[in-house]
Amino acid sequence: MQRRRKQAGQIIVINSRWYVRYYERHNVGGVIERHRVTHLLGPVTTRSKTPPAEIVSEAERHMTTINLSTIPVEQLISLSDFMENEFLPRAEKRLKPTTYRNYLGDWERRLKPLVRRDRVNLKNYKTVHVQRWLDEIGQDKLSRNSLKGIKSMISGLFKEAKRLGFYEGVNPAQDTKVRSNAPAPALTYAYSLEEIGTMLAYLPEPAATAFAVAAYAGLRRGEIEGLEWPDYRDGELHIERSIVNGKPSTPKTAMSAAAVPVIRPLAERLEMHRLKYGNPSKGPIFATSLGTALSMHNLLNRTMLPALNRCVHCRLSEGLSHLKAKDCPGYERDQRIPEWQGFHAARRGLGSNLYRLGVHDKVIQKILRHSNVATTTTYYIKSTASDVADAMQQFEQNVAEKLEVQNLRGSDGAVKTGSSASGQLVN
Repeated sequence: MQRRRKQAGQIIVINSRWYVRYYERHNVGGVIERHRVTHLLGPVTTRSKTPPAEIVSEAERHMTTINLSTIPVEQLISLSDFMENEFLPRAEKRLKPTTYRNYLGDWERRLKPLVRRDRVNLKNYKTVHVQRWLDEIGQDKLSRNSLKGIKSMISGLFKEAKRLGFYEGVNPAQDTKVRSNAPAPALTYAYSLEEIGTMLAYLPEPAATAFAVAAYAGLRRGEIEGLEWPDYRDGELHIERSIVNGKPSTPKTAMSAAAVPVIRPLAERLEMHRLKYGNPSKGPIFATSLGTALSMHNLLNRTMLPALNRCVHCRLSEGLSHLKAKDCPGYERDQRIPEWQGFHAARRGLGSNLYRLGVHDKVIQKILRHSNVATTTTYYIKSTASDVADAMQQFEQNVAEKLEVQNLRGSDGAVKTGSSASGQLVN
């Protein structure tokens, strides 16, 4: 470890602002380099060339943090170097593939350009820098949830830097906040039982069976891809793994690693699917010709979307196949087929359809394998306009019955004289 010599710093003026200038050694790509640094102290508010007392005090305070820093010179690196050489590699090993992919995307598309523009050493970042990032990123009209996710990643970055000795002090993301007027998250969709039935009628195998697993058992796309025949036993699908981007991993949460009962329509499809492929007892339930797990992404683009987006005139799918069609007036999607809203719309559909049948929230949580019932009720139970109309119709009927009973009674509660109603009816 290289020792630092104490510095007083030099107070200077640049563009009507006071700065303190000093030297620091940084680790740049494994090489210790000496750089001259200028730190902003505040605006020039007097005509004197001598810095006022508050500027001198601020310079002394800042230089104290520089001189007393316990971070080894070898660990004085840029935020970009820490992110790409320390944080992201560790996140890839520790986090779920989907979470890591989100972190990597947010870093490359949104945060990296701002960090490189700052040209600030990792240890010198303050709350004002992080707040500026969030304000600028928020101008892209991201939803509040997306901004909170980016803030969470930034906070995790500085926590990791502090744990590894690259940062000192309070986490600079701690007192920041996202835009209060940021757009609310986009509305999500849930398939109805009628839509599910129609889609199954148009989807070929094995796409229909894969979609049935999503709609009737509520499995996530990666969980469907990771299913193997030994996981289907005793009338249940046992969730043992998830495959994301071709990489097997454990289920999303501890609660996700559970068994889901298989209803008869799904069981019949699974048995027909097994027989069609030679009655296997091991290997992926949805497999390629080579015996590897079939990519749900490929199945969607090559089989499902062409079947669901067919032309109402020639019954060919949109794209190249339709361009070759003869005697077709032009592509017009068949509106009798529900539009594809994603595998997760089937999972939300299961939650909503169960709730519509009167199943309790906690039971739906168990079926969907959520860690928190609030997640189930907030995001996976959707009410439609017909649900609202039916509920109000039931309420109207109940109110009418209560009013009828009240009209049959007098003010003393007894049945009115001359009424055709019996006491038993009113009671």
